[in-house]
Amino acid sequence: MNDKKGNSNTKTQMKLNQKNLAMLPSSRSAIRKIYPLGYRVVVKIKKDGNQTEGGLYLPEGAKQNMQDSLLVEVLEVATAHDDDFDHATNVSGVPLGALVLIPKEAGVKIPWDETLRIVDTEDVLAVVSEISIT
Repeated sequence: MNDKKGNSNTKTQMKLNQKNLAMLPSSRSAIRKIYPLGYRVVVKIKKDGNQTEGGLYLPEGAKQNMQDSLLVEVLEVATAHDDDFDHATNVSGVPLGALVLIPKEAGVKIPWDETLRIVDTEDVLAVVSEISIT
């Protein structure tokens, strides 16, 4: 009995595994997640339009080259595990998901994505709030 039951479970698991493999993308690309350490955050550069205030269109990135700072979104923050409350605590001091300003050359660029950077929290100049005007 145990053999039949064991074989049945094994066959079911094999079918489930094959089904899950079929749902995987054919190009075996890896998903990477970055966890900053210390007082650092992972940010993504927000792309501005390619039009100046006067209405002229600029080549890709030209507007950013003229700026001293960049508007970025905080994607990940450094955390520490708090045993008393059994959850992770943000130790960076920068809110997750916030829009912040950083100097144009701040941080370390991520090799696989030119819009991502790891930035020390001391390089964060300001938190930016967006307010809709109607």
